[in-house]
Amino acid sequence: MSGLGISIVIPVFDEVDNVAPLHARLTEVLRGLGRSYEILFVDDGSLDGTFERIAELAREDTAVRAIRFRRNFGKAAALAVAFREVRGETIVTMDGDLQDDPQEIPGLLAELERGYDLVSGWKRERRDPLSKTWPSRIWNRMTAWATGVRLHDFNCGFKVYRREVVDHLHLYGQLHRYIPVLADRLGFRVTERVVRHHPRHSGRSKYGVARFLNGFLDLLTVMFLGSSQRNPLHLFGRIGVAVLGVGLLIDAYMVVLWILEGALRVRPLLILGIVLLVVGIQFITMGLLAEMIASARRRDADYPIRERLP
Repeated sequence: MSGLGISIVIPVFDEVDNVAPLHARLTEVLRGLGRSYEILFVDDGSLDGTFERIAELAREDTAVRAIRFRRNFGKAAALAVAFREVRGETIVTMDGDLQDDPQEIPGLLAELERGYDLVSGWKRERRDPLSKTWPSRIWNRMTAWATGVRLHDFNCGFKVYRREVVDHLHLYGQLHRYIPVLADRLGFRVTERVVRHHPRHSGRSKYGVARFLNGFLDLLTVMFLGSSQRNPLHLFGRIGVAVLGVGLLIDAYMVVLWILEGALRVRPLLILGIVLLVVGIQFITMGLLAEMIASARRRDADYPIRERLP
């Protein structure tokens, strides 16, 4: 740890025309803060010359660093690697498409100084087509209701973190959408601040319809991990004991009928009782296995890095 003040993390994918203007705007703002800083670009497998443009910036500005993936792994992978590499005590994440305004950084930092650990941007006036904004609003409301974290814009990439937050985040898949939820589950103080959002002027949006299905599945993952990661046996075990109990009651009833009638006939109720016994035992066994896995030390995903600057 070098004691650096601020680390700016920018995941990019095919943003060749945007990285230089973004660097210029960022540099102007960061120099005005009077704090040491670095700008870390994570090239997520770009094919349009983005990394070559970043390399030019690094030769001109020693504050610029870069990581290049061998192929596209996704935003969560880019952030996971960046969070291991950053040197600053305060981390700012933002998108590389010029839609996030660097002028908002001082306001986000001021909010952090009020005692919060993570400040998430809220694009209240979002400059995107309705095909993106309306589904996003529905998804954000559903996420707030399901998780209890009362934010308006979970997926905004413009965020400010204290160092200890990123040190404890374990991102994979597409869980970057739920960073505020993950931080809240770890006990960090999370809030949001309204930020300006600009329309995209260059490049192509990486938005796709499949992200909504993936987002829903990831929401289930976050909810499950939040409730059972520490003690998975408590979740599976309770379900198993409940199912096992119902099965035992049914089979006890069948034993009474056997005694009273003097014969045991195969009935649907008897089959149901036996099935519930088996299912209950399986749930308890799953809980024990999950407990063993959770107790083992989890290794972070290893994403191959092609090269670094410097």
